[in-house]
Parts: sequence; C-alpha cells; structure tokens
Amino acid sequence: MANLSNNITAFLNFLAFMCSIPIIASGTWLASKPDNECIHWLRWPVVFIGIAIMLVSLTGFVGAYWKKEGLLGVYLVCMAILIVLLLVLLVLAFVVTGPTGSYMVPGRAYHEYRLEGFSYWLRDHITSADNWGNIRACLADSGICPRLNNHYVTAEQFFAADLSPIQSGCCKPPTICGYQYMTPILWTNPTNAIVDADCSIWNNDPSQLCYNCDSCKAGLLGNLRKEWRKSNLILIITLVILIWVYLIGCCAYRNTLTKPHSKK
Repeated sequence: MANLSNNITAFLNFLAFMCSIPIIASGTWLASKPDNECIHWLRWPVVFIGIAIMLVSLTGFVGAYWKKEGLLGVYLVCMAILIVLLLVLLVLAFVVTGPTGSYMVPGRAYHEYRLEGFSYWLRDHITSADNWGNIRACLADSGICPRLNNHYVTAEQFFAADLSPIQSGCCKPPTICGYQYMTPILWTNPTNAIVDADCSIWNNDPSQLCYNCDSCKAGLLGNLRKEWRKSNLILIITLVILIWVYLIGCCAYRNTLTKPHSKK
C-alpha cells in the first residue's frame, strides 16, 4: 500500500507538472495584452504560479518515486503555499470578472462601458488618480488606437466592427455625445457636448483621444474582465488537481515516515 500510494503521488505530480505548461502559456498570453502590459502588478502572477507548480510538482515526483522523506516534506509545505496563492489569485480573478459595466448602443455592433458598472475595488486599485497617469501614458504609447485606421475606412465599417473594450472606450468619444465620424480616431461636431463629461474630454490629438475619459478606464477594466475569464477555467481545474495531489501526497509522506518501522 505504501508503494502504491507513493507511485500514485509520483504519477499525479507528473500530471501536475504537465498541467503547469498550459498555465504558463496562459499567463504569457495574458502578460502580452496591452492592458496587462500597462498594469505591471497584473502581468506575471499566472506565469509565476505556473513555474512554481512546475518546480514543486517535480520535487513531489522525485520525493514520491524515490521515497525521499526530506523532499516530500519540502514538497508538502510548498504545495500548501501554492494552493493558498492560487486561491488568492482566483479570488482576484473573480473580482476582475464580476460586473461587466457594458451596455449596448443602438446601431453599433460594439458595446460601450460605464466605469460605475465595475467593482469599487478595481476602480480604486487600477483607475484611481494615483495609478491612471502611468497607465494612460502606456496606452497612448501602445498604438492600439492609431492601428484602427488600417482596418476601417467608412463609418459603416467602423460601426459594424467588433471593437475590444479598450478600443471602444479609449479610441473614440461616447456615442451619446453625437460626434460625427471622420476616421476611427478623428471625430467632429458633437451635438450633445454637455450630456457627458467625457464629451468635452475627447481630443482628436492621437496622444490624447479619450485616454483621460471614464469610458477609457471602463474599457480597460472591460478588457481585463474579458481576458481573465478565459484563464479562470484553467485556474479552477488546476486548483482542484493540486488539492487532490496534495491530499495523496500527505498519505505518501506518512507512509514514508512509517517505512523504517516496518522493516525487521
């Protein structure tokens, strides 16, 4: 039974090792997105946890397969820490992927976004005055808005486009302002310039646009929600597997401790 428990633990840790590869790939994908590039503390947590899972799983595999008591002890401590960190990351992910803040606009294929529609925690930690200056400059430097000129020429093409939340919130004025389309980042003659504060903030300067608008802040949060939702399933499956592996690893460690006493 002891050998069987150790072999099962070794096998499960090998599976956990293999599962760390898509986690690292998912984290790298998240980190490469313009919004995550501009929010530094959100860029790499999934990648770091994926690498940690890979290393800890390798330690558990070696400790269980060769019945190394010390390695199994280190493995169990590190795995417990990893499970807690993953739980924290999942809580953060569910906060990010909570309310959408989006609303439909008649005659438009894309959605627009209200900052008030997202959680207070996100607004306080990401779009506050202390943080937005650097994020705004980063978004302006990313070139995400000027690139729209390469894809859309007419107003009909633009209004039928499936814009990302950032593109919808940062690269154009809110539809309610009544601006006239010239190019994706050039709009003139608003008919309702006082209906929303963002209407007067809009600027046709490519370095300004609507980067200071609440709609841009909401678009950034909308992008975060969209991308983190794609990673949530991987994180949940990983957490379930790690807890299962950890419980069996505890059995293997107990068996390793009792192994010397079973010898005559």
